[in-house]
Order: sequence, then structure tokens, then C-alpha cells
Amino acid sequence: MSAVFTPPPAMLHRDFRRLWVSILSSGLAMQMAAVAIGWQVYSIHHSAFDLGLIGLAEFAPVPLLALPAGQLADRLPRIAVVTVWGFADAMVMALLLYVTISGAHALWQFVALAALTGVLAAIGNPAGRSLVPELVPAELLTSAIALRSIAGQITTIGGPAVGGLLFALRPEAVYSVAIVLLVGSSVLLFPISRPEIVERLEPPPPKLDSLLGGIRFIRSSPVILGAITLDLFAVLFGGAVALLPLFAQSILHTGPFGLGVLRSAVAVGALIAAVRLARKPLGSHAGRTLLFVVGAFGASMIVFGLSRWFWLSALALAVSGFVDMISMNIRATAVALATPNELLGRVNAVEGVFIGASNELGAFESGAAAALLGAVPAVVAGGALTIALALVWPKVFPDLSHIDRLEDLKPVLLAAGAGEVLVVGGAGPAAAPAPAD
Repeated sequence: MSAVFTPPPAMLHRDFRRLWVSILSSGLAMQMAAVAIGWQVYSIHHSAFDLGLIGLAEFAPVPLLALPAGQLADRLPRIAVVTVWGFADAMVMALLLYVTISGAHALWQFVALAALTGVLAAIGNPAGRSLVPELVPAELLTSAIALRSIAGQITTIGGPAVGGLLFALRPEAVYSVAIVLLVGSSVLLFPISRPEIVERLEPPPPKLDSLLGGIRFIRSSPVILGAITLDLFAVLFGGAVALLPLFAQSILHTGPFGLGVLRSAVAVGALIAAVRLARKPLGSHAGRTLLFVVGAFGASMIVFGLSRWFWLSALALAVSGFVDMISMNIRATAVALATPNELLGRVNAVEGVFIGASNELGAFESGAAAALLGAVPAVVAGGALTIALALVWPKVFPDLSHIDRLEDLKPVLLAAGAGEVLVVGGAGPAAAPAPAD
């Protein structure tokens, strides 16, 4: 008799289940809308530059609002911030529905609403990313973050397909369904009680000092700084997603369907890794595993760059998605465990800028390098640089490579100067407080 299926332990927590379904619902809504918006924007002037404007409008508010958004996530109930975020996104979808009914002829309307969506995401994301560590115990955090990633990958794979189908039936249907999903995602959060906030060690610091608390903490924590910057440079140099249309047409000689398969391969690989991590979280040697998967990411990019066989290229992309998901899971878990709760929103806000910058700047770097060197040399060189980073990083951030079990990471108190206590991420009991200067 086959064993009875048992859900991952994190799913046994009622509040986390509600949050997971909420993430799935809101993610589907936004992915569906992205398909409709892209089609409508391109139809106005048939300009690729217009599509770039939408992406720029969504990203621009993130670095501008990161610090105040992090402060907001650490001062207000995070569950309330995320709930309001869902309702606000539903209002944006209602405005897009109105624009669609009116004919969708003006580009400025889509750019303005994209900017508004970016503002809401910049404000809501730090609180949203800080919720999971509040809802599950530390020993289940790796599994819970993997489950959060599963929801994201499901929406990435399924959302565009559902959105395209609804748009083909009737453009207004996409936004109508998105409104329902977003409102539902917020309603699901109503029964979640506000988790108790850990008492602060000192009275609130001066306003500017408090605003910069996330930056100061990351700079003072070798584990977090090393993990975030490694991810930044790996994606910046090693990513090749922006060049997939070029590889599909000019190197692999496939059509739009083949391009879709290549894009989906990354998400499928990431989904497989997330499911594995949710069922069986990482054990020991987490630091070395992080360096290994970053190196494997670079190697997969070299294989993709050199490949002339479609299915080998798809397999290389799937491997890149698989190892990148493991890297992301280790980074996110390390940040969550090594950061005190009262700083988590501000730290996640700064981390979000790093992640966004790596994706946006990585796409620009890929295009610029391909224009200068050629597409294949650019991708191969980027993969080689990523492998070099994985080899060099243990010497730059030795604390990162020495991490054993992620569950052992805990914030450690260090004296930072007269009358001030700084909380720095460290590896549990082994990291003793340093003496005051």
C-alpha cells in the first residue's frame, strides 16, 4: 500500500495556509494582468520602447521608497499593510478595467497605473516578505519559504496562460477576474491575528538613524551582506533570460512556441527545486551548498551559451532555475533567521532593492555585453564570472561559507558604541558578543 500523502509541516499552521493561498491568489491576478497590459500597450504604437516604459515605471519607485517602506513594515502591523496592499491593487485593476472599456488608446494611462502599481509594491513588499518568519517557527522556515516560492512559480507558469485565454475571450474579463482574486487575497488575511512583536532592546533611535537601520544592519552582518551581494552579482553577470528571444531566433532557430518553452524551462526547474525544499529542507553545510549552486548556475549558463541543440538549451535553463531556487531559498532563510524581528521590514526593503537591481541591471548588462562581444561570448563569459565569484566569495565572506545548519543562525548582540546596541546576524551560540570599543 502506498504511503498516505502528508503535507509539508509548514502547511499544518492555519495562518500560514491562509497566507499561502493569499499569495497564490494575488500572484495569479498580477500575472494575468501583465499579459493583458503588455498586449494593450504594444497595440497602441507597436513599440518595444513602450513596453520598456511600463517596466521602468514599475521599478522606479522601489529604490526611492525602500527605506520608508521598510520603516513602515517595522512600525505598523505587517498583516494590515499586506491586507491594504491587496485592496489597493484591486483598485488599480478597476482603473485598468475602466481604461479598457474606454478603448485603451492612451499610453500615459498605462504608464501612470504601472507607476502606481510600483509604488504599492514598493510599500507592501517589505511587510509581505517579513510575514512568513512571524507565522512559522524557525525550524520550519526553510520549508515555508520554499512553499512561498512554489506559489510564486505556479503563478508565473499558470497566470500568463489563464490571462491570455481570458483576454482572447474578452479583454475586460482579465481585469474583472483579477479584481475578484485580489479582493479575495486580502479577505483571506482577515482571520490572521497580529503576531507578537519582539520587545525592542533600546528605546526607538532618532528618526534618520531608524530609517537607515536596515542598511546599517546589513553592513554589520557578514552572513547577510555576503548572501545578498553574491546573489546580486551572480544574476547580474550570469543571467541570460533577456537574451532568450535572440537565442531562439538566431541560434536555436525556433519560433514563438520554442521561445515559450525556453522561458518556461527556468520556471519548471525552479518549481521542482521549491517542491523538494518544501518536502525536505536543507540540512547541514548550507554555506557550502550556496556556493556550489551559484557555481552550478554559472556552469548551466555556459552550457546554454554553447549549445546548438534546443532540448539541451532547455535542460540547461531548467538546471539554472533549479539551482537558483536553492540559492534564493538559502539567502531568504538566512536573512529571516539572522535578522531580529524589529528590523526585518527594513532589511527586506534593502534586500528588495538588491534583487530588483540585479534583475533590471542584469537584463541591461546582458544586452550591452551581447552588443559588444556577441551573444554567445557574452553568456559564456558571464557564466565563467559567476563560477569565479563562487570560488572567491569564501575568502571575502568566510562566515558565509562556514554556515552549517540554517536553523543555527540567530541574531547576536554586539556593542557598537556609546549607549548603542547593534543586533548582528551570527551563527547562534558559537558567535559570542564582542567587547566594547
